[in-house]
Amino acid sequence: MEIKNLRYFLAVAREENMTKAADMLHVTQPTLSKTLKSLEDELGKKLFIRHSFSISLTDEGMLLRDRAEDLIAMADKIEQEFISLDDITGGDIYFGLAESYQIRLLAREIKKLKDRYPSFTYHITSGDTEQVTEKLDKGLLDFAVLCETPNTDKYEYITFPASDRWGVVMLKNHPLSKKKSIKATDLVGQPLYCSEQSWNIEIPEWAGDTFPSLHLEGSFRLSYNASMFAKEGLGLLLTFEHLINCSEESDLIFRPLSPKQETKLYLIWNKYQTFTPIAEKFLLQVKESFIRK
Repeated sequence: MEIKNLRYFLAVAREENMTKAADMLHVTQPTLSKTLKSLEDELGKKLFIRHSFSISLTDEGMLLRDRAEDLIAMADKIEQEFISLDDITGGDIYFGLAESYQIRLLAREIKKLKDRYPSFTYHITSGDTEQVTEKLDKGLLDFAVLCETPNTDKYEYITFPASDRWGVVMLKNHPLSKKKSIKATDLVGQPLYCSEQSWNIEIPEWAGDTFPSLHLEGSFRLSYNASMFAKEGLGLLLTFEHLINCSEESDLIFRPLSPKQETKLYLIWNKYQTFTPIAEKFLLQVKESFIRK
């Protein structure tokens, strides 16, 4: 299976139109059709359903699309890594990031490296632990940032200098906003929003025996999206401090959990990973900076 054929396949899957995809790829439509037919023959599966003016994916086509996206990303990354092996002043670094105000520390380190090596390029993807570690394990990322203790059998890591404090984001006119801090018993009977990962790990640790009495109204991967529901009065958001705008101008307010609940942040990478020169420089810089803090 050739990478070029997968690129053609993805173009058609995105455009849902053979003519548009051919124009984008700068190939003739018969050439594109022949390539896709060859790919279907090679896999022994029908990948597209052809309509009068469009094309849609079969179930097998959707599976190939997901796999092909990873394969193309990996091929591009490998190519870039080899180009960068002899370039000690530039190259690419790929990051997968969790949500935290401490990401500003990582951004600060990237800025310092960018100032020293202007041709250095960075790529950012965001997600929870499952999303970013999956990409890291596949080799699509160089580094990931997690909000839970890393698996030391698989990863090396550096701990960020500070911690993230947990709390509740709610409307300023909510009855619980009058409290200086929020106990688990205060949340009984309240519709709650939280990431699925944190609901299964951090919140049970904090709430203890009260946890079975708490109600998860909905889970969100991104706190900002959940805050929009909290802003409409649909529920209360359990999240880190500083992620949501709770300034004087906002309708929302943050109240810390009691007893205090904090989460450490970790920069991780695969054990025995071979880095490009620019990634090596970044890692050394971060180690020196974080240790000083």
